[in-house]
Amino acid sequence: MWFEVAPHLVALLIGAAFLAGFVDAIAGGGGLITVPMLLLAGASPLQALATNKLQGTFGAATALVSYARAGQVRPSDQLGMALISALAGAGGALIAHLIPVAALRLMMPVVLVGIALFFALKPGLTDTARPRRIPVAAFSFAVVPLIAAYDGFFGPGTGSFFMMAFVLLAGFGVLQATAHTKMLNFASNAGSLAVFATTGATWWVVGLAMAAAQVLGAALGARLAVRVGARVIKPLLVATTSAMALRLLWQS
Repeated sequence: MWFEVAPHLVALLIGAAFLAGFVDAIAGGGGLITVPMLLLAGASPLQALATNKLQGTFGAATALVSYARAGQVRPSDQLGMALISALAGAGGALIAHLIPVAALRLMMPVVLVGIALFFALKPGLTDTARPRRIPVAAFSFAVVPLIAAYDGFFGPGTGSFFMMAFVLLAGFGVLQATAHTKMLNFASNAGSLAVFATTGATWWVVGLAMAAAQVLGAALGARLAVRVGARVIKPLLVATTSAMALRLLWQS
């Protein structure tokens, strides 16, 4: 058998990957869908994380290309930040076994609920840019590696954290923040995948099948976000961050 799991489980994982790609391209949080499904399919926690990074990298890359084609982001402008994000993601993956995951699971619901409330209740969050609050260098060398390292060793909510940072600190509008998030999320995924690939835990065949579905879902999600902007991004972001918080609370 080519796949690492039974065919009916592969079909479920492919469907989950498509939905995750669609959601993640708009608001982040795709791992909330794919990681539990991988665990239900019989993957160990390490296998689930490694395989999720494989398929998620393709989804983030597709969303990035879609936003770039729509003129919402210039990837060449983010190469420095992307390199920092990739290195920090790899570093986070290297120290994953040193972090008390139970403690993170207790803290993360609180943080995610805070993000959901911020985007739900704060007025004036539109696609219009605002003044930048911190210099580019401070954002690149302090904010980006912190979030990317978190992505490497844990993951849920990374896209939402990047988006919130772009909105609050870089002064971006919601759509512009979403577009710029994808480059950094792709880089942190790729960096952590490079580390996880050496562990032998990745389900390569299943992961690539899921990646194909991620590509389709991400392309559709990014296209919708570009057309509608903050009107669809804000409510979906609130919904996904709230769902992630509830999921982590249930696991705890």
